[in-house]
Amino acid sequence: MSLLTSSWLIVLGVVVLALVYVAFNYFRIKKMPEGTPDMIELSGIIRSGAQTFLKTEYKSIVIVVGAVAIIFTLFVEKTSGITFLMGALMSSIVCVLGMQSATYANVRTSNKARESLSIGKTVKVALCGGSISGLAVQAFGMLGFLGVLLCFGGVQHDAESQGLIQIGLICNPYIMRISTYSLGCSIVAMFNRVAGGNYTKAADISSDILGKLRHDLPEDDSRIPNTIADFIGDNVNDIAGNCSDLLESFVATMSASIMISVTLFKTALAEGETQITDATFNATILFPVILAGCGLVGCLIGLGLANIKKMGDNPSRELDLSTWISAGCTVVFGGVAAYFIFKDVPLYNEFKLGWASPWVSSIMGIVSGIAIGIITEYYTSTDHKPTQKIAEMCTEGEAFVVTKGDAVGSRSVLLPVLVIIIALIVSGITGGSYGIAISALGMLAFVGATVSIDAFGPIADNAGGLAEACHLAPEVRKITDKLDAVGNTTAAIGKGFAIGSAAFATVSLIMAYVGSYSGDVAVPVLNFASFFVVAGGILGGALVEYFCAILTDNTIDAAKIMADVGDKQMTQEVLDGKAKPDYNMMIAMAAKEAIRRMVVPSVLALLIPVIGGFLLGPEFVGGILVGATIVAIPRAIFMGNSGGAFDNAKKYIEQGMLKGHAKGSPAHKAAVTGDTIGDTRKDVVGVALDIFIKLMSTVANTITPIISRYHIFK
Repeated sequence: MSLLTSSWLIVLGVVVLALVYVAFNYFRIKKMPEGTPDMIELSGIIRSGAQTFLKTEYKSIVIVVGAVAIIFTLFVEKTSGITFLMGALMSSIVCVLGMQSATYANVRTSNKARESLSIGKTVKVALCGGSISGLAVQAFGMLGFLGVLLCFGGVQHDAESQGLIQIGLICNPYIMRISTYSLGCSIVAMFNRVAGGNYTKAADISSDILGKLRHDLPEDDSRIPNTIADFIGDNVNDIAGNCSDLLESFVATMSASIMISVTLFKTALAEGETQITDATFNATILFPVILAGCGLVGCLIGLGLANIKKMGDNPSRELDLSTWISAGCTVVFGGVAAYFIFKDVPLYNEFKLGWASPWVSSIMGIVSGIAIGIITEYYTSTDHKPTQKIAEMCTEGEAFVVTKGDAVGSRSVLLPVLVIIIALIVSGITGGSYGIAISALGMLAFVGATVSIDAFGPIADNAGGLAEACHLAPEVRKITDKLDAVGNTTAAIGKGFAIGSAAFATVSLIMAYVGSYSGDVAVPVLNFASFFVVAGGILGGALVEYFCAILTDNTIDAAKIMADVGDKQMTQEVLDGKAKPDYNMMIAMAAKEAIRRMVVPSVLALLIPVIGGFLLGPEFVGGILVGATIVAIPRAIFMGNSGGAFDNAKKYIEQGMLKGHAKGSPAHKAAVTGDTIGDTRKDVVGVALDIFIKLMSTVANTITPIISRYHIFK
């Protein structure tokens, strides 16, 4: 057995251990009591509705995935359809598992608050539920990746293969399998994010319109027919969609690292670097997988300690501690791994710091992820001035709220972008293109912890909603409100992390694309003086704006329809509490509207590189990728942070922090308007933009062998 194979089997053992821990937490959550009959009934409706939505959604996803897999098998590489299906399967598993575990955890979190009246004990239940999602993302992403490597003989740099129907197209089957595995994850993530975002925000916005603006009812009041659809939406988007999203980023960075390793080795051989051997190649192939395994061990330690220690009344501190422990362990274990993997092998000239170059690059990614989280927390938390200033502006009316929120969102863009730039430059200087890919992977190496903390948010939000809808005691609602506010911040941090990781992942994918493309046409980089590249860049930026418009229009249109239909159900009998509205009707409507509107934007990201490549070639596609990335990253940060700040400004007022302006006041209603605007930004557009650019980059890498040979302007 080779060193590579034995090392991968060891990492596989870590993955199995993580899956055992996931199963343990899953059954532990299920055994906890659900609470009062009303809580049991409503949580059952939420769970059933979420399952129904996913079943309906996957009827469309299966058709698209199956068709694409057949095309790859017939015309590109005969085994690539299998790996494409593997990627789609892994993404689907974490989506379903995350959603299912969240629908069990939300009501149990609410009940723990009811039984214990303890913030610390309640936090542990919500985090336990979130850790199922987080660890599943990393474990299943690695499980599929290791499956591709072990089942198909690892990676070779000089192999060639074709599809079942031979059309003269020859590609490296090992790279194609890795690329299509990543693409399978990407397509499912795009569908889940677009459909889930439309579902949750159409339900949320329509619920806010009915409750807070038209009928002056408390948030999450059970008399509002759209409320339960809103609860369901938190699970299908913020849990299921987010799991698919981060798994896709995680897999994309590992894939890019492998593809760049092959390009580096082929380039070194072509340039006559005789000191570079197969040992060098094997080391660069091995390190990304080992680093991901080290990160998974770190997550198990960080989340495991949080599971057994006694928690205090400061949820933010407890959650931050888990992240810091996971990140710290990843740094230490990654350094040890880099030393033993690279210390005795010849290294590329790009490795300016010797064996430590990949390790330093990974640290840059890890530090960047934490820094972006801290910056996001500052701009979106109720504890800091930006959000408080928005809340203060609410006393002046809606126009001031929106203007101030936009200013906060725009201001919040610069620091995360600078963090990304510094990390990319340092990683590029110390490790070249491989260093950039490892930096991206470093940021995502402890994704299990970051997704766990992120999933805490929607679980806490649902728990608070159930406490309100089931009329639990005020002291219970006080605990769930505290968790909800913290959850809003963790969710905002999670979105910032998703966007930052998408930036790193996309850059590494673009580097892999340039490498594979330049290998075909014998040029070192894309020629940015080429009018094809410039034209593609302009189009890429415009497509980002067009994509934003489609998603926004879809959400607002669906929300208006749901608000009007829901309003008709709010008869005097329902408002008096003598009858219940038809929740199932609104749940079905939200699902119908979301699924009907998800196909066009999802397929758009898939087709743009294909059509552009066949028409104008790989340089034009490279321009599209660069232009779209440059526009999408700041746009997504703006959307996520302004939306999070709007949401928490409303929470700040609802917590009584703005003296003289309580719930139902004109200031509160102005804050609700800001929150309604922010909902579409942070939960629909911002989170979908990162998948949009990643999916286009993944598709471009996959079809490079085709468009470099076959395009009109060859």
